[in-house]
Amino acid sequence: MRYRLYYWPEIQGRGEFIRLALEDAGAGYVDVLRFSGNSSFSKNPQLKQPPFAPPYLIAGKKVIAQTANILLYLGPRLRLAPKDEAGRLWVHQLQLTIADWLVEVHDVHHPIGSRFYYEEQRREAKRRAADFLAVRLPKYLDYFDGVLRRSRKGYLLGKACSYADLSLFQMVAGLRYAFPVAFGQLEKRYARIIGVHARAVARPRLAAYLASPRRIPFNRHGIFRYYPELDLLGKKSKKT
Repeated sequence: MRYRLYYWPEIQGRGEFIRLALEDAGAGYVDVLRFSGNSSFSKNPQLKQPPFAPPYLIAGKKVIAQTANILLYLGPRLRLAPKDEAGRLWVHQLQLTIADWLVEVHDVHHPIGSRFYYEEQRREAKRRAADFLAVRLPKYLDYFDGVLRRSRKGYLLGKACSYADLSLFQMVAGLRYAFPVAFGQLEKRYARIIGVHARAVARPRLAAYLASPRRIPFNRHGIFRYYPELDLLGKKSKKT
């Protein structure tokens, strides 16, 4: 099957978690708006079950929206999830936790609302960054470190890489971009998580994708954004 992915063409965002799975599996897909020059969804056909927002995936006659939901569908088909129901639910649970984590990353630089520019909520963002880096980020890292410690095989589910592992790779990559100072200090305590990132980079298809123009660079329009004044708070927060 050749999949059709609809997502904003200028950012990684939530669509990147789907791209990583498709690319790692060598699946045939079209990133519909990526190279079309069109950044509008208005020309899409009228859908009987319309998504609230992108990303969404068209697979044959199916239209599937929400990142975790799309990956729940793709996982077994791309051999990035267990075949049994219990295993599929477990990796889906991990992906939903990553989705919660991603929202908190976004809300660091937009704590008031997405319709306001960062410059309009800079003061609130500094307070949010201090709490995120000192409290919330370590909680998520501790959780996934614990899952990896119990799996004992290098990946979240054991020996086999799952789509949740690819998503964990993306979280590490994004945090390194957005908070190079603060996360640079924290990651020394989480060798298991960094190991997942390193193993993902070494996967041949994923490595080829990451080195290609198909991988959109991190930028200040996406979820992971670098603002020096927010990153430096990570260091300060540990002293208070």
